[in-house]
Amino acid sequence: MIPFNLDDLDFTKGNGLVTIVAQDARTGVVLMVAHADREALERTLATGEMHYRSRTRGLWHKGATSGNVQRVVSLSPDCDGDAVLARVAPAGPACHTGSVSCFGDAALAAEAFGALAARIAGRAADDPAAHGGAPSYTRRLLGDRNLRLKKLGEEATELAVACADGDAARAVEEGVDLIYHALVALRAAGVTMDDVRRVVEERGK
Repeated sequence: MIPFNLDDLDFTKGNGLVTIVAQDARTGVVLMVAHADREALERTLATGEMHYRSRTRGLWHKGATSGNVQRVVSLSPDCDGDAVLARVAPAGPACHTGSVSCFGDAALAAEAFGALAARIAGRAADDPAAHGGAPSYTRRLLGDRNLRLKKLGEEATELAVACADGDAARAVEEGVDLIYHALVALRAAGVTMDDVRRVVEERGK
């Protein structure tokens, strides 16, 4: 985990609390917003799992009851020191309703590409063939360079044709297919979504 110094935070602004924005480190989805005091963050640093401070619960360990713990990947203070971005690896839904995010579908849609990339990574890690099953389509693409590049070209062409025809519905379908195949090709080339986000941010400067 990236070094994190509690002394960089200003607990006085929030009467002893700072705001915590929990974000899925794999997909970029904002999971929840909560608060923490120094004790909660000390427990977070000591255990490697998120702890918060609530007006009703007091000090609480996220997932202690449900099992939906949030393993800390990194903690980053904002410029004023009164908020922290917590990038986490969640073991389950963040919301008490059972939703992945407390912000519902809007949060998931905002990082749909990250979520898709995470699913591709999951397919890459879990090979059904190792258990006697047939390899998934994603595994086939990752294991066959020629097939991977052929499908990438085909999907790009089909999207171009749909756009040329002015067929919006088909263009959406072909666009999604192209994005999927592009993400698989990027993964095979050793490129992560963090790499993609970094370049997008750099080009936006």
